[in-house]
Amino acid sequence: MTETIGVPGSANGSNGSAKARKSKAAATNGGTQGLTLQRLFTTAGVHPYDEVSWQRRDVVMTNWRDGTVNFEQRGVEFPDFWSVNATNIVTSKYFRGAVGGPTRESSLRQLIDRVVSTYTAAGVEHGYFATEQDTEIFEHELTWMLLHQVFAFNSPVWFNVGTKSPQQVSACFILSVDDTMDSILNWYREEGLIFKGGSGAGLNLSRIRSSKELLSSGGTASGPVSFMRGADASAGTIKSGGATRRAAKMVVLDVDHPDIAEFVETKAREEHKIRVLRDAGFDMDLGGDDIISVQYQNANNSVRVSDEFMRAVDADTDEGASFGLRARQTGEVIETVDARELFGKITQAAWECADPGIQYDDTINDWHTSPESGRISASNPCSEYMHLDNSSCNLASLNLMKFLSEDGTFDAPTFARAVEFVITAMDISICFADFPTQPIAETTRAYRQLGIGYANLGALLMATGHAYDSEGGRSLAAAITSLMTGVAYRRSAELAGVVGPYEGYARNADAHKRVIRKHAAANDYVRSIGGNDGAVLKLATTVWQDTVAIGERNGYRNAQASVLAPTGTIGLMMDCDTTGIEPDLALVKFKKLVGGGSMQIVNQTVPGALKSLGYQAESIEAIVEYIAEHGHVVDAPGLRREHYSVFDCAMGERSIAPMGHVRMMAAVQPFISGAISKTVNMPEHATVADVAEIYQQGWKMGLKALAIYRDNCKVGQPLSASNKNHGEKSADASVGAAAEVTAAPAAPVVTGPVRRRLPKKRPSQTVSFTVGGAEGYLTTGSYPDDGLGEVFIKLGKQGSTLAGVMDAFSIAVSVGLQYGIPLESYVAKFTNLRFEPAGMTDDPDVRIATSVMDYLFRRIALDYLPVESRAELGIFSAEERRAQVATNYGSESPAPTGVDDADDGLVENLRTTVDATPVVRPAVESGAPSAVPAGARDAGKAGSSTELLELVIGKSADAPLCFTCGTKMRPSGACYLCEGCGSTSGCS
Repeated sequence: MTETIGVPGSANGSNGSAKARKSKAAATNGGTQGLTLQRLFTTAGVHPYDEVSWQRRDVVMTNWRDGTVNFEQRGVEFPDFWSVNATNIVTSKYFRGAVGGPTRESSLRQLIDRVVSTYTAAGVEHGYFATEQDTEIFEHELTWMLLHQVFAFNSPVWFNVGTKSPQQVSACFILSVDDTMDSILNWYREEGLIFKGGSGAGLNLSRIRSSKELLSSGGTASGPVSFMRGADASAGTIKSGGATRRAAKMVVLDVDHPDIAEFVETKAREEHKIRVLRDAGFDMDLGGDDIISVQYQNANNSVRVSDEFMRAVDADTDEGASFGLRARQTGEVIETVDARELFGKITQAAWECADPGIQYDDTINDWHTSPESGRISASNPCSEYMHLDNSSCNLASLNLMKFLSEDGTFDAPTFARAVEFVITAMDISICFADFPTQPIAETTRAYRQLGIGYANLGALLMATGHAYDSEGGRSLAAAITSLMTGVAYRRSAELAGVVGPYEGYARNADAHKRVIRKHAAANDYVRSIGGNDGAVLKLATTVWQDTVAIGERNGYRNAQASVLAPTGTIGLMMDCDTTGIEPDLALVKFKKLVGGGSMQIVNQTVPGALKSLGYQAESIEAIVEYIAEHGHVVDAPGLRREHYSVFDCAMGERSIAPMGHVRMMAAVQPFISGAISKTVNMPEHATVADVAEIYQQGWKMGLKALAIYRDNCKVGQPLSASNKNHGEKSADASVGAAAEVTAAPAAPVVTGPVRRRLPKKRPSQTVSFTVGGAEGYLTTGSYPDDGLGEVFIKLGKQGSTLAGVMDAFSIAVSVGLQYGIPLESYVAKFTNLRFEPAGMTDDPDVRIATSVMDYLFRRIALDYLPVESRAELGIFSAEERRAQVATNYGSESPAPTGVDDADDGLVENLRTTVDATPVVRPAVESGAPSAVPAGARDAGKAGSSTELLELVIGKSADAPLCFTCGTKMRPSGACYLCEGCGSTSGCS
């Protein structure tokens, strides 16, 4: 939804802000100081709730695969402009009280009041507001922005604030561990407590002695990798938030640690083990029954590299490539290695399994506001929060699309004033917040780290006619980010004048002010490309000047102000089209409808973008219809080629190049206090050298952290496949895989379905099988010119109910096949069904089956479907799986994944794309649903935007199924998010 926000009672947000600023910290009420506020969105005398229309809705959330009800609450109250998806997420995730009980929340009013009243009361108690009128303005403005989805706090706020639970408001934690057994065991305990509360934690293990060093007793140390096993097992057992999602954790090791090579290769070796076990028939998918037999799968691993190491990697001479690994206690060099060789191991492992990521230590600490209190040595699990050990950060994100004006420009003055209200509320939260451990509580209260950020950047860039990978797009993103952080620090300085700077500021004042000047200087280097980013940049420049001046006088209330988080569940809460800094997922989306059901539509951002680019209504309608049919813009009627890039997405026909993601991160990083949660996607055919180039460029461009994901590099994801045949398609293959998904051989035109009966004499085969101890027979008959035509299943004693049901089922399938229903449709529908009998089989190609139906249709697919079709369904024989492993791991760069040269259709490198973002968008401007993309018209085959996109592009996406509702999740930063129920795979 693209909603323009005005400023009631004022046409000049910037002038009003300037007036308010002059009266900051004014003495009132007997000399007490507090903020003097002016209204932004609200009107005096009118409560925000009275300005909107409310309606009652029934929230019934089901597993779309089997129809079971996961959650039900009827009669909940929401504004009429909130989407069904946002309503479902908030009701199921954030309403407190036992479902069906008298204390259960049933209205968005109750939820917002619970949170806002707590913040307001704490603000009054701690002297944040000058007068009662300012208190009311704060309360109303916060309520209005939450009600209208302008911003959202991170999930722990909605879970805990205003309830009887501990008032935990932070989602990001950093722990510490020392080289003692007491400290290591305490690490396990603290991490478990954080996981239990639904949050994630990261830490650096580099203080622990390596396996190449001696203990005081004379023995050899175990090394940090050995202790990672225990922590990994703990995380896998506790999971997160009471088994609703996997634990989120980050493990970091310095590049000069003597055990660095073992650490780097740890997850890659486990990935090899996973492949072997999978080929033996074990269930090794993410969340599978047998995946727990491998280790180190619950953490993201990162190597902390120094400038010294990266310079050695870059050195022209062999002497320059040498690098020393140092003892943990003495700091002496105990081993010298070739830096390029070690860097090669890092990039090889990342190519194989996406771990380890990389963190640039010197860059991180060069932007550290509190170096006198300790170095920054680790991050939270998604790498956006980086500060002192034993600390935490609470997050909030603004919806950038809410600041898009009717004329297609970004409303910078209104955005700046909104940031002031949000950052004020975030700081107030630390006054009443609870923390999982005492050290974290002490550090957080002393440094008051905050993480304001945004969502919907990708949608905003498209709507304003900017390509994500363009100078204009990066300039606008940098200007907005600079303005956000500048305003946040300015308000932090103003708060320092009202309620005092953070406790650790005095000893770190020089360093903090130096970092603020670095931010301001970076702002001066941004070059305006167009009129919109120029206006934002001009305001940002003024703001940074104010920030430096006020900070020199007052100091700062917060050691950190901003991060760019994944904005997973809260992005759905705000009806955001894209999360965090991500580009759009695709040009077609999956939308839930009021009253149940769903449809596939073209993003509403598309017509807005076309209008911004100067297209007329007739052209816009034609282009939108083309996108609805094909899923992309290539060869769209009337669309100029120079505008294609505006519609590039994370996935699809025109996907953004890996370096495009890196360049966007580099553009905004100088204006972020912390870092950026983002994974750079790479195609499956990318090489180890490509990974190395990404990691080196990340260092040279000034990023703080970087992680990559090469498509299909993990076994613990659904197998992907391309349905395009090598060298056999026409030159017009660019019309998209969507058409190929539903393509069929030419046939005479008929007016209705025609049954093609089998001849009296036809070839057939019978297969005996055993599934979970149950024995049966499968007989299949085919047409003489090939093609399955009938199925007979013998299971159970003759005359029994089971035998009768199986006979009837066999007849139904056989008649359907003869009327032309594709065998692929039956296989897709009946594989993965779960019911007894299930378990081990006697078939070497299908070792484990989740039901008899699952086995039967996998067997039929192996016997009657070509390898290209089976690849898309993830069904391979044992021999084919062995051939894939041999091909993928026989050389450094991945070869085609086919069984032999004749199977080039399987080749296409089994590509997928992972850097996706959520989107539920309304229909095109007319209000009528737009055409459903070709290949996606069967709504029963899709339960999310990810699955819809699979049907459009003809490839499976590397994404796990949601543990709660079974919907295929989509990537969000370094995590995965479920559009169906809002669950995440880690980050809140």
